[in-house]
Amino acid sequence: MPQTYDICIRGAGIVGRTLALHLAAKRLKVSLVIAPAGSSTTEADVRAYALNQSSRALLEAVRCWPAGDSATPVLHMAVEAGAQSRVDFDAAEQGVEALNWIVDVPVLEQQLAQAVQFQPLITVVDTPQTALLTVVCEGRASATREEFGADFDVHRYGQWAVAARVESEQPHGQTARQWFNEGEITALLPLGGPQGNFHALVWSVSPERAQELLNTSDMDFTSALQTATRMAVGGLRLCSPRASWSLQHAVAKRWAGTSTQAGAERAWVLAGDAAHNVHPLAGQGLNLGLGDVAELVKVLDNRGYWRGVDDMRLLRQYERARKAEFALVGGSGDSLQQLFTHPHALVHAARNWGLRGFDQFVPLKRWVARRAMGL
Repeated sequence: MPQTYDICIRGAGIVGRTLALHLAAKRLKVSLVIAPAGSSTTEADVRAYALNQSSRALLEAVRCWPAGDSATPVLHMAVEAGAQSRVDFDAAEQGVEALNWIVDVPVLEQQLAQAVQFQPLITVVDTPQTALLTVVCEGRASATREEFGADFDVHRYGQWAVAARVESEQPHGQTARQWFNEGEITALLPLGGPQGNFHALVWSVSPERAQELLNTSDMDFTSALQTATRMAVGGLRLCSPRASWSLQHAVAKRWAGTSTQAGAERAWVLAGDAAHNVHPLAGQGLNLGLGDVAELVKVLDNRGYWRGVDDMRLLRQYERARKAEFALVGGSGDSLQQLFTHPHALVHAARNWGLRGFDQFVPLKRWVARRAMGL
């Protein structure tokens, strides 16, 4: 007799696996579709994510928060757009343990994969299974989203992210740093624990500049990076391969619907990058995806006993809640990207004046910080 499932999750990244673990904890039977063997890249993974308090709580609930130096608490954040334009955030001023945590992606993915293996209500498969509800967590290039007819509105920024791991001459001091330099956005995120001097680099540049940075020598790359970061942490050494990907703001028109599967109408929803993409400057990409997980789990767990997990009224409730959050967070990030990359000198002057005013307007600054922290 064929296996039956309540929910099929297509995509076994951080969002997909976290969702599977939370749904299984609610006694739902889940199939988790992973990529076929041999389809993954063999290149070193240099990604790191800034996760807020809400994301941490979600991962801790399934015992998958990385231990030790794999999750570095950020106590300070410094954003610079010129010699006289700077905004600083401080965990002590906000009355919190940390502004966020910089998490090593490979470590987190390994913990989630191990947790899935020990959850009997999750079956790992390599092909989609019939279920009452399909959750699409395949990332921004999702084939299933297209199969289900969910249009994806994409605005390309004309920028690429260049990512790597670097070691600095001076300790990072648990400070996340970001610089806006003539249309480029450079971020150094602290790694290796409180006393570390490693950083995850995310450098948003034009496509032409990205190719130049990818192809140049290690010495020339670090020289350019030291100029962009104004030697804030001393000399830098490249200690990983360089990776790159295009940047975009994107959102699906529909996040929930029905489609014909195995001869019957079945419900589906989108989550994570399959539903939305944002610029990395605000560090909210994975936080939004894990917010999708939290909302979907809440909606399904609180449903009336007479409602199934495929009840479209519930799924529309999830869609409305997450679209509203994305409009706020994604819209803010999109506006900041356009503001800080605008070429006109008058815009630069107005922006720098606004930054100085924002840094001094304590109530607004505190509200923005607490929103970003998931509080």
